[in-house]
Amino acid sequence: MSEAPAPAPIEEPGSYLSVWAESFAEVMGQIAGSPFPFLCLTAAPAEAPAAAEGDLWILATASGSLRGEMSLRLNPKTAVTLAQLFTQEPAAPDSPLTSEQSEAVLELLRQVAGVAANSLRARRGEMQLRLESAPGPPSWSASETIWMQAGGPSYGPVLLECQLSAALVAELRADRATSPSAPSATAPSPAARSTPESKLELLKDVELAMTLRFGARRLLLREVLDLSAGSVIELDRLVRDPADLLLDGRLIARGEVVVVNGNYGLRVSEVVPSTAGQESHGK
Repeated sequence: MSEAPAPAPIEEPGSYLSVWAESFAEVMGQIAGSPFPFLCLTAAPAEAPAAAEGDLWILATASGSLRGEMSLRLNPKTAVTLAQLFTQEPAAPDSPLTSEQSEAVLELLRQVAGVAANSLRARRGEMQLRLESAPGPPSWSASETIWMQAGGPSYGPVLLECQLSAALVAELRADRATSPSAPSATAPSPAARSTPESKLELLKDVELAMTLRFGARRLLLREVLDLSAGSVIELDRLVRDPADLLLDGRLIARGEVVVVNGNYGLRVSEVVPSTAGQESHGK
């Protein structure tokens, strides 16, 4: 028996999603008892529904040798289909999505993430994937959006919208640029390719979402329902207090709000240490 070839390195966001698609196909194939292939699409298929109220959102966070977030969106029909397949219920894709079915889909995706993490460890080393339910779209702007699609005669169409954060895409692209290529007399050594300085140069052109936060306020559900045009919400910050500058949801600086050519701007007065920013991100 010939030895199996070594797994290829993860080179780009599409390859990262292909690992998820293969893991999805493996888990669902075992559950359904028949092949359940998934395809990765760089553009939304014609039948893909737009984001709407009632969609199921799940956040996948990678840590360890790969860091970043991916948001998974499932419309109710897809979520019901997956839940019924996972729990071996009779197919009824048009039935409303229940909380029990949402939990079943989360458990299914955690099993998929376990298979995907094992495959990724063989390529990159020790890493973890943590999945949790999300109340809605991610706070960060998606740097890449890829769709996973499956379908067959015994079940309805299955479509998942996958949004990757800028941090995750940056690491995947850096890996692609620094991965070993074919041997060459002029090729730089592996140590030269993987220096922090060379990786930093690769990340400088990555676009990141910046958010200006004036303050926050926690409201009871009944207070939210009572909101209407003209309502005033008092924030937890005085007018003279500095505003926060957030990068991908993490506090990185504070400063004074100014007006620049008719637009809001921020005059930075303090750069927040990374540990403080992490504490703010976790609140």
